[in-house]
Amino acid sequence: VAEPEESWSLATFKRRADESIAEVQRRKRLPLLVGGTGQYATAVLEGWVPPPKAPDDSIRSKFESLAAEHGPSTLHARLVKVDPTTAREIDPANIRRVTRALEIYELTGIPPSKQRRASPPDYRILRLGLQLPRPELYARIDRRIDQMLERGLVDEVQALLDRGIGLDHPPMSGIGYRQIGEYLLGERSLEEAVAEMRRLTRQFVRRQSNWFKADDPKIEWNEVTEELVGRIILRIRSWLQAD
Repeated sequence: VAEPEESWSLATFKRRADESIAEVQRRKRLPLLVGGTGQYATAVLEGWVPPPKAPDDSIRSKFESLAAEHGPSTLHARLVKVDPTTAREIDPANIRRVTRALEIYELTGIPPSKQRRASPPDYRILRLGLQLPRPELYARIDRRIDQMLERGLVDEVQALLDRGIGLDHPPMSGIGYRQIGEYLLGERSLEEAVAEMRRLTRQFVRRQSNWFKADDPKIEWNEVTEELVGRIILRIRSWLQAD
């Protein structure tokens, strides 16, 4: 989809998702949008129109230098002051997204959360959510992290470092990549890196609940049971027949 050196913004993601959805529809098939962060998924489903201001390298460099000198938390604290809504939605460690939000505010004087305009898509949408008790969800997270390591995450991150992709590059902002990168650079032990991956993923789960709320009337929530797949298939068929 993209090379590690490329930077994918919300606007890029939405454009590519819209193109893919249209292409699937032209083939008379049903597009499925699965996973992704709440913000990016919502941007597609509700037709957000990204802020018109293009990136400004000088402003971006200023904020990146601030994060490098004083740490990501200092940068995020600045965003909390000007736009607490957006700050709640962004991982404080995600320097790229925090920087972009501050950049938009500095360019326009308006918090990014106040600039969201929408042009809803012209197709019907069925939103299906999956629910698991939090302890079981955390256990699955732990198993997934173990599988990532077993399937070569350390080698993958080493390959990125060998390509010159530093820890401040966008690909390294994903949970797991930065922590393993720090391990490979001798900044922490593997055990510490894995523990931090688990902590950040749990934190991410809690933050995503701001986007996928249990009382959201647009989402049909489903308990994860052995009958889940069959139940979902029946619901989709019913929804399609109602068109």
